[in-house]
Amino acid sequence: MIYESLDPSDPVRQGDIFLRIPRIDVNLSRLLAISPSSGPAIGSWSEFEKTDEPITIAATVRPVIGVVISQDCDASRSEDISFCEVRPFGLVDGKAKGFSTLKAKARQSILTTHARINQKWFYMPPDASYGIPEPMAVDFRIPIRVLRENVEGMRRNNRVGRLNEVAYAHFRERIAEFFKRYPYDEWYALAPDELAEYPPAKAGLAPAFPWQRREAD
Repeated sequence: MIYESLDPSDPVRQGDIFLRIPRIDVNLSRLLAISPSSGPAIGSWSEFEKTDEPITIAATVRPVIGVVISQDCDASRSEDISFCEVRPFGLVDGKAKGFSTLKAKARQSILTTHARINQKWFYMPPDASYGIPEPMAVDFRIPIRVLRENVEGMRRNNRVGRLNEVAYAHFRERIAEFFKRYPYDEWYALAPDELAEYPPAKAGLAPAFPWQRREAD
């Protein structure tokens, strides 16, 4: 598919696919924290955040698939390397639920039309030889940071390949698009009569801006 093999000695680069990287989840409202002076305690982060001494906390860790999003220069020199988690496609895009059971026409529509307008994910087609067992997607909303020295230690056994040249060029642009997104209300420039025909406005989900109301009056 859109993946290619590499030599274990190849340096870590943006677009590299890793299996079983650690995703660490912490519930700040209820922490098990251990400080050198007072020992273990359970509380919220606000109870520990002002301490001057380092504390150890318990966290939930689970292995996930990840793709490197750090630029090549950072992946070779920075203290940390950033990944984004790869998740089942239906969990990343709600419109893709039951994706594998859809007809080819519906699948191609999601993978072309929706890929242009949804900047939150990058599609990963299934290929078991590269650790992608089902239709999945890189979810740009879930970044994961791992120490570079740890990533280097995982390179031989956990890295299974990287995006090929065509996919990588697209992946690089999708990352840039995601992080430079500007949230805006697409109906702000509509004239009053145009706003009246805008479906979300009819459903009460797109309130008029002051200049649109003034013009309407």
